[in-house]
Amino acid sequence: MTADREAVNRWRLLLGKFSNDALNSDGGFEYQEIDSLMDFLYGREYGSDERGVRKEGSLDPSKIVVPEWIRKIRKVFPYEVVERLENDALERYELKEILTDKKVLESMKPNMNLLKNILALKGKMKGDVIETAKRIVRQVVEELIKKLENDIRRSFSGKIKRSESTTLKVGKNFDFQKTLRKNLKNYDSGLKTIIPHRIYFNPRIKRFNPWNIVICVDQSGIMMESVIYSAVMASIFAKLPILRISLVIFDTQVVDLSNYVEDPVDVLMSVQLGGGTDIGKAMGYCETLIETPLRTIMVMVTDLCDGAGYRPMYASAKRIIESGAKLFILTGMDEQSQGMIDKNAARVMAALGAKVAVVTPGSLAAWISESMK
Repeated sequence: MTADREAVNRWRLLLGKFSNDALNSDGGFEYQEIDSLMDFLYGREYGSDERGVRKEGSLDPSKIVVPEWIRKIRKVFPYEVVERLENDALERYELKEILTDKKVLESMKPNMNLLKNILALKGKMKGDVIETAKRIVRQVVEELIKKLENDIRRSFSGKIKRSESTTLKVGKNFDFQKTLRKNLKNYDSGLKTIIPHRIYFNPRIKRFNPWNIVICVDQSGIMMESVIYSAVMASIFAKLPILRISLVIFDTQVVDLSNYVEDPVDVLMSVQLGGGTDIGKAMGYCETLIETPLRTIMVMVTDLCDGAGYRPMYASAKRIIESGAKLFILTGMDEQSQGMIDKNAARVMAALGAKVAVVTPGSLAAWISESMK
C-alpha cells in the first residue's frame, strides 16, 4: 500500500461513511471490518431510536448484534482499545445487552467500571448470568481488599497486637452456627448438602472495649463508587479486634447490613442504587446503634443532598456530637477522592462539630486511627 493510499484509508476511518464521496480512491477502502465495528458503536452519534438502532435507511448489510460485536473487537483490536470500546458501549451508549449475555459477561475483564455497571443492572439479570456477575464482583472486591488491606492495618499497627489480629483455626475454635448461617446460600440440591465456601472460627481473645464504627452509606446512584469502597472498607475494619463495625445503607428506607459486613459481595448485591434520599431518617436509626458515645465514630457517606428536608439531619447530627461521639461526613470515598456535595449543608455540619471531607479509603483509615488517640 502506498503512503497516499494509507493516508486515505486512515482518513476514511476517522470520517466514517460520510467520507465515501470525498475520499473515493481507486484502491478502495481496505479497513472494512474495522470501520464496520467502529460504526456499530459510534454511528449512534448520528441519531437512534430508543433501542439504539439507526433511524435513517441504508443499503448496509444486516446489523451485527452486541455479543457478536464483542467477540469481533477482541479479535481485531489490542486490549487497551477493547477496554475503551467496552467502556464507551456501557457508559456512553448504554448497551446493556453486554451484561445480560453470560458468555459475553464471562469474556470481559473484571475491573471497577464493570463492577459498577453490574451493580447498576443486576436487577435485570437472571439465572446463570447472576452467578457469573457475582463471581466478577467477588474477583474485583478481592483485588480491592488486597490492594487496601496492608495500608489500612498499618494505620492501626500501634493499636493492635499481632496475636490478636488473626483467628486461630483449630477445632476447638470452630464456629458451627456462624459457618452454617453464612453458607446456607451454598446449598447443593444435587448433593443435598451445604458446601461451605468459608469456614468461621471464634477468636482466641475476646475483644475488650472496642471502638464502635458505624458506617452509614447513601445508596443513591451518584454515590456508587463510594458504596463499593464503603463495603470493602467495612469488611477490612471488621477483621481488626479493636473495632466493632456496623454497616447501614439507605435511600428513603434504612437497611442494616451489619450481619453481612464480613462479606462485601453480599453487601453489594443487596444494594439498590437510585431512589430518594432521607439522611435524617438514616442518622436517626444510627443513633440507636451508639452504646458508648465516647468510643463511637459515625461515618456518614453521603453528598448531603437530603430530599426529605434538612432539619431532621441537622438535629440528629447535633445530638450525636453532643453525646460525645465523633461524626465524620464523607461526601465521597474513592481512589480519586472526588465527590459532589451540598456546600451549604456541609458548612452547617462543620459548624455543628462534624468533620466534613472527601477522602480516599486509605485516608479514612488514618483519620479513624488518629481520632481514636
